[in-house]
Amino acid sequence: MGSINKVILIGNIGKDAETRFTPSGVSVTNFSLATSRRYKDQQTGEWKEQTQWHRIVYWRAENVANYLLKGKQVCVEGRLETKSYDDKDGKKVYTTEVICEHLELLGSRQDGGGSAPGEYSQQPVSMPRSAGRPVAVPSQAAPPAPPEDPAFNQGITDDDVPF
Repeated sequence: MGSINKVILIGNIGKDAETRFTPSGVSVTNFSLATSRRYKDQQTGEWKEQTQWHRIVYWRAENVANYLLKGKQVCVEGRLETKSYDDKDGKKVYTTEVICEHLELLGSRQDGGGSAPGEYSQQPVSMPRSAGRPVAVPSQAAPPAPPEDPAFNQGITDDDVPF
């Protein structure tokens, strides 16, 4: 049997996605994704939350960045890829990215549960990568971004994101 390198993450986008193009014209969209887990501290008995940040790289999906906005909940399927580079002091630095192979928009934390007019739908919208062609996006206009929920922020700023 061969090996498997597969990652499935459901989380919230840390800041709006950015799309750039390689010199040969291939698009690459980057964004950060926060996943959280709740656990009970064995010492104090208190419930705590731990947030993990992931670097997501999505190739050949130039139209998707308009939908990947801060706070939006998404499901990402892909593979892990670790790269290294030398920092300014000549020290080797390693970074691990999730190379996205499939993406679904799930909604945002502000959705609550129902689907009232003007809110995001809880139904996933699949955003498959196309082979060299722009990604198909939903035909209806994107709903306006929901107001930022202070409970979602949890005091995390862009300075807390390690990349």
